[in-house]
Amino acid sequence: MTLAPSYDPGSFESRLYAEWEAGGAFAPRGDGPAYTILLPPPNVTGTLHMGHAFQHTLQDALIRYHRMRGYRTLWQMGTDHAGIATEMVVSRNLAIAGTGETRDSLGREGFIEKVWEWKQQSGDTIERQMRRLGASGDWSRKVFTMDEGPSQAVVEAFVRLHEKGLIYRGKRLVNWDPVLQTAVSDLEVVSEEEDGFLWSIRYPLADGRRYEHVEVDADGNEVLRETRDYLVVATTRPETMLGDTAVMVHPEDARYAALHDASVELPLSGRRIPLIVDDYVDRAFGTGVVKVTPAHDFNDYAVGQRHGLPMINILTDTAAIADAAPKPYRGLDRYAARKAVLADLEAQGLLVEAKPHKLQVPRGDRSGQVIEPYLTDQWFVAMDQMGRRGMELVESGQVKFVPPNWINTYRHWMENIQDWTISRQLWWGHRIPAWFDEAGNIYVGRDEADARARGGIGNDVPLRQDSDVLETWFSSALWPFSTMGWPDAKAMAERGFDDFVPTSVLVTGFDIIFFWVARMVMMTDALTGKVAFDDVYITGLVRDKDGQKMSKSKGNILDPLDIIDGIGIDALVAKRTTGLMKPKDAPKIEKATRKEFPEGIAAHGADPLRFTMAALAGPGRDIKFDLGRAEGYKNFCNKLWNATRFVLMNTEGYVASGAHAPATDAEKWILARLEKTAAEAQAHFASYRFDLLAQALYEFAWNEYCDWFVELAKPALQGGDAAAAGSTRRTLLTVLEALLRLLHPLVPFVTEELWRQVAPRLGIAGDTISLQSYPQAGDFTGEGFDRAEADIEWLKQMVTALRRIRSELGVSPGRQVPLLVQAGSDDDRARLQRFDAQLKFLNRLERVEAVAGDPPPSAAGLVGDLKLFVPLEGLVDLDAERARLDKEIARVAAEKDKSAAKLEKFSDKVPAAVVDQERQRLADWSAQFEALSLQRARLG
Repeated sequence: MTLAPSYDPGSFESRLYAEWEAGGAFAPRGDGPAYTILLPPPNVTGTLHMGHAFQHTLQDALIRYHRMRGYRTLWQMGTDHAGIATEMVVSRNLAIAGTGETRDSLGREGFIEKVWEWKQQSGDTIERQMRRLGASGDWSRKVFTMDEGPSQAVVEAFVRLHEKGLIYRGKRLVNWDPVLQTAVSDLEVVSEEEDGFLWSIRYPLADGRRYEHVEVDADGNEVLRETRDYLVVATTRPETMLGDTAVMVHPEDARYAALHDASVELPLSGRRIPLIVDDYVDRAFGTGVVKVTPAHDFNDYAVGQRHGLPMINILTDTAAIADAAPKPYRGLDRYAARKAVLADLEAQGLLVEAKPHKLQVPRGDRSGQVIEPYLTDQWFVAMDQMGRRGMELVESGQVKFVPPNWINTYRHWMENIQDWTISRQLWWGHRIPAWFDEAGNIYVGRDEADARARGGIGNDVPLRQDSDVLETWFSSALWPFSTMGWPDAKAMAERGFDDFVPTSVLVTGFDIIFFWVARMVMMTDALTGKVAFDDVYITGLVRDKDGQKMSKSKGNILDPLDIIDGIGIDALVAKRTTGLMKPKDAPKIEKATRKEFPEGIAAHGADPLRFTMAALAGPGRDIKFDLGRAEGYKNFCNKLWNATRFVLMNTEGYVASGAHAPATDAEKWILARLEKTAAEAQAHFASYRFDLLAQALYEFAWNEYCDWFVELAKPALQGGDAAAAGSTRRTLLTVLEALLRLLHPLVPFVTEELWRQVAPRLGIAGDTISLQSYPQAGDFTGEGFDRAEADIEWLKQMVTALRRIRSELGVSPGRQVPLLVQAGSDDDRARLQRFDAQLKFLNRLERVEAVAGDPPPSAAGLVGDLKLFVPLEGLVDLDAERARLDKEIARVAAEKDKSAAKLEKFSDKVPAAVVDQERQRLADWSAQFEALSLQRARLG
């Protein structure tokens, strides 16, 4: 097969991936040490987004690298059933279908059948997209969290933890979504600042109590003194006062020191509630008196537990007012109740004021509705014992964070850990293996028969299974070992549990360190006695080029597949504006999209996108994705392609045989640079510095091989020394083949396509580069290579200096010029002699001559102590050039003076950006002036 004339990734990427997968290239193989990566299981509802593309690129690079190093690599693939998200998608699909079917009309079994149907049809989209990106995971071993094996693991984990007393059922405050009518995790709650109000309400003191109320200003001056028979309470949620069970002040707040034994009459309810003291109160907030509603606020819940306060739930599961509230408000929606409460307070003269106030409002990330703290019966995992153990494993270094500073985040969360709510009021998911009798007694078992046996009850006692399911994070917490066959001994042996647990490295974002990483650490230890993984490599988040979070609502999302395959502007606009939560934003998003991508997005291929992701992967920081970088790396792939075509054309009919000893200094130089690049690549892989890896490989490939060595090879290829020409051909192939292997983990497609053309000319056996060995330090250099490296670096400086002179003078590329040299060291003179032919060839020199005294009018350069002169006589009309330069110097000087004067006149009111812009203009004009003046001085 001949190499196509230009780089066209669409012509080979899909073909190559199909060949890799069909050939079993991704399965664990050999007898080397095991190396495992777990794919953080994407939601079965999901599609590939930029965050996936980023993390999957890094995981795939690690897997491909270790595979080439001879490890038995396993990238364990899988997907998550995503309980809430999937129920929402299927419910929405039912509504769109218009058949009248709903979740409730179908019932539990019927609805779950619909979910499975949808999963089979559409749930594997992300896997197909990952293949397009080049993910080399072992798809034959993929796992879905609702498969039989993981489902067995979930039941076993629940039963074992319940036996140990680590899982229990109790009434506690949880995040509650009143639309989905289920508890949700902290991760599923997004708090954003919104406009609201801070209402001040009078709470009358009980028993006719009165006190002297004094207020002072910031300087301690008294501004108010009066006798009051009430306290003023500030709240952002007046409707929840119906569930107040105390009011609270700070123990050191002198304003209320005389009231520590007082009580108040709760407005609108007629209940008497105590005043309590607690240092949780912020004395500077509002009046320093706050209401305590333990059943409807997480902080109040903790206060209520400390003080033994009753907990009154005044909301239903749909966020309406419950029967525990006073009769006039029962059945009202929470916001309707707020209006009624405020109206009644005002009517009774108890509403003091309402101030605009910014507050954090928690909303469900799926439904978009305001989340309620809600008191309800749920299943929990006790975290105190497991949390301490999870901390020990990280503090002892058995689990290591990269970068290491993320241990501080982990430590902070673990030190403030709360018991984990694991039950969800859904149908899709792992049903909780617990049964209730008519008296409410609970029986836990692997199935109903096991539950009866454990509880010692016969079949005559009716039992009903808990209707709740376990939250998705519970099954995800078992991922390191449920994917390896646990708890079934036969499956564990077949899937390599002993080899592939612990995971070698987990690649994940910092946003789920606690919600997923910590839980895997704790659950793996508690249930298997092993650590979950050796390293946790924490990545940043992918943002747009301006640093903004990519989201559908912002209209700035980029689909990785659109970058790979291209998309027209109309299709891109439609993708960004369809299904917006706020349709009114569509025109603004369309305008911004058309401005940024007037022609749409061109096809770049998978490799440029992957290289971009690696190059931006600094240690733990968010990355700003700029499509211009991907365009640049597409040019890089094209450069590699063209260099390979050059090598193939110059080695036509050549097949290497026997040992190779490089004949020229240029060959020794490039082999020495290859040696150092291979060492750098190994070091950067070991430290997870993908950005430095990409930089090192880019510089070697583009600057040193494609530019310099290809250029330095031409004198040998086109000269009369057959041995030097043959040796150079061999080195061109050798270094290119090694370079392709170095690059393969980052850009697998283009390197495979090119390698298949290059490898046969070196007599290398094998069908795919992905199973070749990764270049190692020590493979390429020998005696004398260090000296050659220093010599060629000198030659490069000479060529660069002379080309700069030719460019400044505007000398045509084909015209020969003389070079005069002066001064310099003994090494310089020896190198001038040794590289005479190469200098003349590469710089079109008619002669190289040493001169003493003043040289004729010349353009000058300097390499170390060696002075270079290119005589101007005959190259330019000296009088015309002097006149041109004088005119240009005068123009630039005027612009420089104008800019300096403008800066002097600027006042303090001129925006900093304008001042900075003008300073940069002055610097640019000054640099031009100096360069032109130097050039003019050379002409005398």
